[in-house]
Amino acid sequence: ADNATVLLDADNEPQPDALLRIEKEGQSTISDDDYVEGAPELIVEIAASTASLDLHDKLKAYRRNQVQEYLVWRIYDQALDWFRLREGQYFRLQGNERGILKSEIYPGLWLDVNALLRGNLSQVLGVLRQGIATVEHQDFVKKLSK
Repeated sequence: ADNATVLLDADNEPQPDALLRIEKEGQSTISDDDYVEGAPELIVEIAASTASLDLHDKLKAYRRNQVQEYLVWRIYDQALDWFRLREGQYFRLQGNERGILKSEIYPGLWLDVNALLRGNLSQVLGVLRQGIATVEHQDFVKKLSK
């Protein structure tokens, strides 16, 4: 979803730029009013002037509410941070030797950070296609469809 209102808790109702949630057996639901209730598995923020907020207050709220992965694209810094929640703490995912970040929650969701920062969207999509062609992604899709 993009720009969806997320009802995390009594004090936090962010509207992230994008999110991914697992419909069945995931952490969140969709309310009768079409709000996301609970923590989506992945939240994405594109941060320009809000980078400080996105990397501090929102990061803390997302951690408290168990958002499993949190991606922040810091436009002015030409940088991208992809965090993974482990044992109550966020850790930055590290790219492989080609600089590709790989989701741990969504097998096959691969991001070529350097291509994204250069604006090479065909390369970004090519790497994503490689990810979704993997056996791990196909197994993930089968698991979700059961």
